[in-house]
Amino acid sequence: MIEQDGIEQTTELAAEQVETSGETAEAPEAEVAYQSMEELLEQEDSLRALKNGTIITGTVERLDEHGALVNVGAKSEGQIPPEELGRGTEVQVGDEIAVYVVDNGARDGNIILSKKRADYEKAWNDIIRAFENGETLSAMVIDRVKGGLVVDLGMRGFLPASHVATKNVNALDRFVGQSIRLKVIEVDRNRKRVVVSQKQAVEEEKRARREVTITTLEEGQIRRGVVRRVTDYGAFVDLGGIDGLLHVTEMSWSRINHPSDIVKPGQKIDVMVLKYDPEQEKISLGLKQILPDPWQHVDEFYNVGDTVVGTVTRLVPFGAFVALDHGIEGIIPIAELADQRIRKPDEVVAVGQQVKTKIVNIRPTERRMTLSLRQVAPERDEEVSTYMATHTVAGRGMTIGEMLGDVFAADEVEDEVTAVEVQDEAATVDATDEAAVDATDEAAAVDATDEAAVNATDAVDATDAAVEESPAEEAAAEAESDEA
Repeated sequence: MIEQDGIEQTTELAAEQVETSGETAEAPEAEVAYQSMEELLEQEDSLRALKNGTIITGTVERLDEHGALVNVGAKSEGQIPPEELGRGTEVQVGDEIAVYVVDNGARDGNIILSKKRADYEKAWNDIIRAFENGETLSAMVIDRVKGGLVVDLGMRGFLPASHVATKNVNALDRFVGQSIRLKVIEVDRNRKRVVVSQKQAVEEEKRARREVTITTLEEGQIRRGVVRRVTDYGAFVDLGGIDGLLHVTEMSWSRINHPSDIVKPGQKIDVMVLKYDPEQEKISLGLKQILPDPWQHVDEFYNVGDTVVGTVTRLVPFGAFVALDHGIEGIIPIAELADQRIRKPDEVVAVGQQVKTKIVNIRPTERRMTLSLRQVAPERDEEVSTYMATHTVAGRGMTIGEMLGDVFAADEVEDEVTAVEVQDEAATVDATDEAAVDATDEAAAVDATDEAAVNATDAVDATDAAVEESPAEEAAAEAESDEA
């Protein structure tokens, strides 16, 4: 017993000496053995965490011709073979990606991963979740096939032609290469079948935008919209799920020929809400209301009595409309087109013709300007008369030749051209006169023919009368004979 106690004391003393001196050689070996065991346990735990068939996240450490090395938190990196990276996949070193555990390396320590399989499983999970929850997905149209389109959802999905949001189902090729919004309407994983609909997705999004627009729409607002359709009487503008009518008269302060001169389908424009009927869901829009009104500053550009030049834009039975600068349009009443009485405006002017007119009346509040064409001619004649009266030669009036002689001398070429034009005009007048004479002769011939026809008719009437009288005379003769 005493010996045992002594041994124990000796052992304790030796242990204390080892701890204090640190000269023993077996301590580092024990520490290394302990660390190796700890690492093995950690590696075993990590391998147990990498279960085959699960999807985990890792960081790309290296890329080469053998594939990619991915750090998934284990003691060794996982290997992705080249064929398992996925077609068209762009992976860079440092990217964090989702991978599918094909082999966790429990047998040989080699971890085999697949990005392609992870993308496929993730796509199926997204599709099933979208189908069950009614979510909308985005996908690229990759092919045109019989009966519809093929879309890339991480796997191939089929979009029937009847579910494409277009009126022209014969032009589906234009969708190839476009990213579109889709609703999943049928899923069969066993048969790897997915059917989608663009039309349902568009209609649902339109309803959602419509509800938001209706709840916030008020008269007088300025809204951004997209021109959907242009007609002869205006354009329909999508304000967000609901269309409003932009009438042609509300497009511009000046007159336009057609709405397509102002807006085009697909164009984004700002418009003002002029009127909104919630019950009938009718919206009237205006474009000119957000543009400067030229009539508010018409007095800065035009005054009564001014002579202006404009272009005839439209002829109506009561006159002609003339477009002036600064977006102002005036009208020449038919009585102001000429001194003589005319029946139609086209006897004096034509659409597209430039005319010099005089402003006789301006009514900004009514947005009206009255012009006169006939009042410009007397002013021109008066200017010529004044010029001739103030330029005399030796106490007598200046002749036309004297007044224009310097002009002719200054430009001989123009003189020759003018002479040619005068000759052409004279020839035209002569031809016109000859045509008039011919017309007169034809009229005289027609009159003679008519007179002959009348005489012939009278002769025929006389003959008929004579024929009618002959039976009466014969009857009278027979009566006299009987009496005798």
